Amino acid sequence: MALLEVVRLYKTFGPHYALSDVHFDIMPGEVHGLVGENGAGKSTFIKIVTGVYAPDSGKLVWQGNPVAIPGPDAARRLGINVVHQDRHLIPSFTGYENLFLGLDYPRKAAGMRVDWKAMRSRAKRMAEEFGVALDMSKPAAHMSPPEKTMLEILRAMMLDCKLLILDEPTASLTDREAERLFMLIRQLTEQGTAVLYVSHRMEEILRLSDRITVFQNGRSMATVGRPEASKDRLITLMSSAGAMKSQALVKAVQVGEPLLEAKGLSTTDGKVRDIDLTVRQGEIVGLFGLAGSGRTELLETLYGLRDKAGGEVRFRGRRVAAASPRDSLDQGVVLIPEERKRDALVMDMTIRENMTLPVLKRFSGWWKMRRKAELAEARRWMEDLKVKAAGPEQTVGELSGGNQQKVVFARALLSSPVLFLCDEPTQAVDVMTREEIHRLLRDQADQGCGVLFVSSDLQEVLDISDRLYVLHGSRIAAELDNRDVTPEQVLAICYSQGKESELRHG
Repeated sequence: MALLEVVRLYKTFGPHYALSDVHFDIMPGEVHGLVGENGAGKSTFIKIVTGVYAPDSGKLVWQGNPVAIPGPDAARRLGINVVHQDRHLIPSFTGYENLFLGLDYPRKAAGMRVDWKAMRSRAKRMAEEFGVALDMSKPAAHMSPPEKTMLEILRAMMLDCKLLILDEPTASLTDREAERLFMLIRQLTEQGTAVLYVSHRMEEILRLSDRITVFQNGRSMATVGRPEASKDRLITLMSSAGAMKSQALVKAVQVGEPLLEAKGLSTTDGKVRDIDLTVRQGEIVGLFGLAGSGRTELLETLYGLRDKAGGEVRFRGRRVAAASPRDSLDQGVVLIPEERKRDALVMDMTIRENMTLPVLKRFSGWWKMRRKAELAEARRWMEDLKVKAAGPEQTVGELSGGNQQKVVFARALLSSPVLFLCDEPTQAVDVMTREEIHRLLRDQADQGCGVLFVSSDLQEVLDISDRLYVLHGSRIAAELDNRDVTPEQVLAICYSQGKESELRHG
């Protein structure tokens, strides 16, 4: 008997169907993959199953009985829990406090005082049961992404979880950290917990899932077993345009003068140490390293978000004394940050407002804004980047992750940049959007721009880069000309504790 069965599910927002005639089922102890383009309806589906949205019509059957899920609390009482891509932890609370959040705290017999000893003991038993090594005495703000993920999973299991929904759980994890998560998933399913695994990473979906359901434009197109599944077949089902095979991008052949040069660059916080780096016109330069290697911190330093302690940065041959984000934008340098919702977009503002925010002067008249020109520009970029939305006046927070990222790129392109600093630009976007972003960056490079590209996905870095730098311990461990470089070679450098490698090409 299915743990959860969904029959003919419909959900509309205004005149638009978010879900239409969706059929789905998941068995106890099964890992069930869910894939689809951004905007295909995956998030809406999750919100209905977890009680955030009510369906317009259709039936939910839980353990053989029809059920209504009027809210998240009702879903948790049934045993349905979700770990979102955006961690739902209180940063100032310790792991223990976050673990018991929303639950009855153990209390001492006399009075209302919290029994911290009992709470720590129960938390320790839970962690040992699932093989999770986690210091729960520190605040969530000081935890790494994998620690936060493990904490949220433990919290879900405190509630007798029967169905665990993982929404892009490895989006900010390295390969090694993801392996720890996969081991925990296997342990959960062996104990009978069903896992709905939502991800754009096809390799993970194909590796972990017993069955895979594909959504397209709000419909459930098919459910396929692991033996019958392949990347090409899933992409064909996801895309109304048919199969789109991932192809390595053609490398740029015209490399011009240096756009960006860093010599001996270091920061006051020690996150960047003695960095020598060059990005030239017409090339995409990859930047890869394990978690904590300083990838994001280096981009932030180059953009002017971190204080320099030493070294120098030159842009187009001119020394940059003390960079700031405003100065960087004025010189044609744009940053695509890793956390788009926190650092790149104002979620309550419209698509138009987000796109034009850095260049408002362009649309200002003597007495008022030239709204028609601003609106026309927003519409043009929406069309060019294929942003799926009701229109430029739709709130950006209502868009899917991939369409939000397209707005981030449109906002950057409106500044007429010559250098892109990209931090995880394809994180948590679907396969088609990922290909579109790759093509966009290659087109910009072909037009003479430079790109410095950071990704946790090593294969992606190798697919898109002309050269790459490997970071280790906040320093450059190697510079490689990307000709027949393998992932194994790069990882060997990452784990070499910063020793010189015979693969160094200079």
